[in-house]
Amino acid sequence: MADTVPRLRTAGYNLYYGSFRALRDITIDIPENSITAIIGPSGCGKSTFLRSFNRMNELIPGVTVTGKVLLDGEDIFRADVVALRRKVGMVFQRPNPFPKSIFDNVSYGPRIHGTRDRGVLASIVERSLRDAALWDEVKDDQQKSALALSGGQQQRLCIARALAVEPEVILMDEPASALDPVATMRIEELMQSLKQRYTIVIVTHNMQQAARVSDFTAFMMTDGFRAGNLVEFGATKQIFTTPADSRTEDYISGRFG
Repeated sequence: MADTVPRLRTAGYNLYYGSFRALRDITIDIPENSITAIIGPSGCGKSTFLRSFNRMNELIPGVTVTGKVLLDGEDIFRADVVALRRKVGMVFQRPNPFPKSIFDNVSYGPRIHGTRDRGVLASIVERSLRDAALWDEVKDDQQKSALALSGGQQQRLCIARALAVEPEVILMDEPASALDPVATMRIEELMQSLKQRYTIVIVTHNMQQAARVSDFTAFMMTDGFRAGNLVEFGATKQIFTTPADSRTEDYISGRFG
């Protein structure tokens, strides 16, 4: 077996809201240059777990954690949080462009990190918009308000904004749930192209989407204490055809959830 370090790893990871344990003893290895889908019924902690990888849960008062979360073998809780969030980008469920121009949305991150040269920023914006499959649609109107774009375009703009700071990992929390089928297909096609260079972790309620786009799938449920835990993790084909746990099969087949 290859002795490679997974891009992301959790070991005995627990998260608490005050005294309530929301995540229990989650251990998982997520390979690089892959798409990992996190599935499970509502309220099982999928989004909370996803946000653990860039420490966004720390924005919520009273949150504490135990166990390990590692990025390339390094403890993320010992890392500078700004540097971590540069490496681990986030795309949310609903598109959230800033009320600025398309150009200013994509150049926002590089500016924050100290890039001021207009030519360099223009190059970053073009590259990021191309990578997000949006350049051809907006290249002649980059000063247009991002809020004037369609929902699907706004979501691809938010992906471009995440790509502009050259992350290693992209977290996506139900990135297509607010989009129509055509826009959803564009986002799914985009994920397939991006995984050649990035590690992508996606939360989705859509079983068909998980089966279509992901290489690996993690199935989560709550236990008797309402804490989210990992039931099963493996290659997507195996999870969807021959799951090891009967609860996984029951969920995927629609018997609950």
